[in-house]
Amino acid sequence: MIGRLLALAPFIALAIAALAPLGLPTYQVSVITYVMIASIACFGLVLMTGVAGMVSFGQAAFVGLGAYASAYLSAQLGLSPWLGLAGALIGAAAVATLIGAITVRMSGHYLALATLCFGISFYFLIGNSDELSRFNGMTGIPPAAVGGIELRSEQQTFGLALVALVLVVVWCRRLLASRCGRVLRSLRTGAVIAETFGASAQRHRLIAFVAAAVIAALSGWLYAHVQRFLNPTPFGLNASIDYLFMTVIGGSGQVWGALVGAGLVTVIKHELQDALRPIFGATTRFELLAFAALMIVVLHRARKGLWPFLQQVITPYMAPPAPVAPLILPSRRAKPDHGLPVLSATGLRRTFGGLMAVDDVSFDVRSGEILGVLGPNGAGKSTLFNLISGGLPRSGGELSFLGTPLARVSACARGLSRTFQHAALVSEMSLIENVAIGATHLGRCGVLAASCGLDATEERRLLGWSQHLLDRVGLGDKAWDSAGTLSLGHQRILEIARALAADPVLLLLDEPAAGLRANEKTLLADLLLRLRAEGLAIILVEHDMEFVFRLADRLMVMNFGRRIAFGQPEEVRADAGVQEAYLGVAA
Repeated sequence: MIGRLLALAPFIALAIAALAPLGLPTYQVSVITYVMIASIACFGLVLMTGVAGMVSFGQAAFVGLGAYASAYLSAQLGLSPWLGLAGALIGAAAVATLIGAITVRMSGHYLALATLCFGISFYFLIGNSDELSRFNGMTGIPPAAVGGIELRSEQQTFGLALVALVLVVVWCRRLLASRCGRVLRSLRTGAVIAETFGASAQRHRLIAFVAAAVIAALSGWLYAHVQRFLNPTPFGLNASIDYLFMTVIGGSGQVWGALVGAGLVTVIKHELQDALRPIFGATTRFELLAFAALMIVVLHRARKGLWPFLQQVITPYMAPPAPVAPLILPSRRAKPDHGLPVLSATGLRRTFGGLMAVDDVSFDVRSGEILGVLGPNGAGKSTLFNLISGGLPRSGGELSFLGTPLARVSACARGLSRTFQHAALVSEMSLIENVAIGATHLGRCGVLAASCGLDATEERRLLGWSQHLLDRVGLGDKAWDSAGTLSLGHQRILEIARALAADPVLLLLDEPAAGLRANEKTLLADLLLRLRAEGLAIILVEHDMEFVFRLADRLMVMNFGRRIAFGQPEEVRADAGVQEAYLGVAA
């Protein structure tokens, strides 16, 4: 019963919201309208900050850009507010593309400072523009109209804001559940996952930046035609901080968190101001101190935000997501005949300043073969993996894949996939979504297709393929569990499933048995032997020599960036240089 009510909760909440203006005083209806307008601006920050990991102090400036663009077109040029909406959205997208093309290349506090500069510049630009009435404010902004009826009353503007809110929520949730959305959600952990599986991290960061700006412009359009008076104050730096604060309080990575945060912050500010006015007077701002203290307590008790805190309470009562039917995708490439070279390396080199991390390393790996790579810590094994996968540019040497020179940008598309020395998973995402990231380059639908719901068929194929791979590695019953709840052994297996989702002919495994128990190593070994029997070429880096000797057809040993032995396992084991460097036996 509780689970059914929770499943219907969004629809019940929507029905209550639609009927709210009939039973609430006009003032409260107006407050809720502004809560919804603020929530829409925060949805953009959810995409940019909470999901893609880019902190912005310029969201209020994009809200102001949408507001002033529509106000100027409708009040000064006499155009319809709906044409003003189109102008606001297009203008915000254009400005965000220009700014984002430069700023999204930055990271950390540099990006935050860049958006801070934009926010301050916009505030003073508007405040000193004669066409926009400077700091005096722009008046005469017409209300939006539907069917010839002007939406002037609080109840009418409430309905307009509610419709916009619902549309933005549906769009954001649909985007985040799509192929593009999974890449966006992976960016919070860094660019390495996206880049490894054929997605451009910079392009998707720009998508998040532009989407946030367009959503903010919609919020600004609503504000302009509900308030019908504009001045620069609501779009200054303080407003950007408020939006960011609302997003963090509600839960920066959650769509519903933006609504909770905006509602809580807006309502509490109003109520505290009214409650403290008789004590401190109308001109003091002591409510801000009380508000700050209250928010510190909230963040201390719910560090990820209020919505994730509520999710922990209600999740046990919610019905699990519907199972996905497994689906085997036809291979886009035929595996080479058994024993034919898949990857050949000649004289690979990589330097870091004066340090030679990889020095003149040559080898090859064949179809249906496991090539083991051994070496002590600092031997250059992980650097070699990064050179092969394209994570690092080569300082010298040649790589050919299936007889063709291997370009950095086409490694995944050509059939090369990998795991990482330290499990690189998106812990907040489910297992099936993590695996689907590996199949990113197998899909074609982008943001516009996802926005219009045109990616349903493709999503069924990608998720079905991911479910098939989870079943294959023994994790199918955990498909919708969070990846962060897995043991280390299962995380390693999940990484292999994600790598297989790319439909590779060469698989690079960077210490997949590290930290695994004996039974987990046995299951991993059985899986690798099955993959080898199917014709997959595997390069296996490991410290566990017995594990590698049991699996590898050939071995390569590295030390100080150089190859010191290459050949059959027994020959390598008996090599005096290997015994000295790796086994600790004097030559």
